[in-house]
Amino acid sequence: MRVVKFTHALVRLEKDDRALVIDPGTFSEEEPLDGAEAVLITHEHTDHLDTDKLDRHPDLQIWTNAAVAALLTNVDPDRVHVVARGDRFSAAGFEVGVYGEEHEVIHPDLPIVPNIGFFVDDSFFHPGDAFTVPDRPVDTLMVPTSAPWLRVADSIDYVRVVQPRLALSVHDGLMNDIGLGLVDNLLGGLSGADYRRLTSGSSVDI
Repeated sequence: MRVVKFTHALVRLEKDDRALVIDPGTFSEEEPLDGAEAVLITHEHTDHLDTDKLDRHPDLQIWTNAAVAALLTNVDPDRVHVVARGDRFSAAGFEVGVYGEEHEVIHPDLPIVPNIGFFVDDSFFHPGDAFTVPDRPVDTLMVPTSAPWLRVADSIDYVRVVQPRLALSVHDGLMNDIGLGLVDNLLGGLSGADYRRLTSGSSVDI
């Protein structure tokens, strides 16, 4: 499997000339959707969900939670598959398990929105905006590293608990190079995993 990281939260997974995309939001590029067969959406925030992008790619099948599905009013309902914690499905040749239910708390005054994570081919886990811990070993973990709802210490502790072989930065479009460098040094030194931050468009085979 090839993991291709794009701006902020968007990740493209490729295998056997097939591809799926996770969280194509408004902060991210549209090109990663070209040639993909499926989209997985963790939650409704616009940095993870861009409905205009989905409208412009009418052949994409979409897997997401009920809250996001309710927002896709311009999308053919036959394209939208509602999933929740504990579900398993196949998409674009990948086997996917669903974990988690809620977004991390941004502030007590703000409502918590639903959030699901996707465990792909029993090796790769993208948690969305949550620190969900799967009940099985994780080879490659997308670890959120910059958000209003986290501290760097939270990201470090998350990697320590999950204990992946490889931890890749995600949700990292909110900081400049100075901040990213600081976070990378801390996670690389303290998380206990092989931690990397891929620049937009770069990839790693897992």
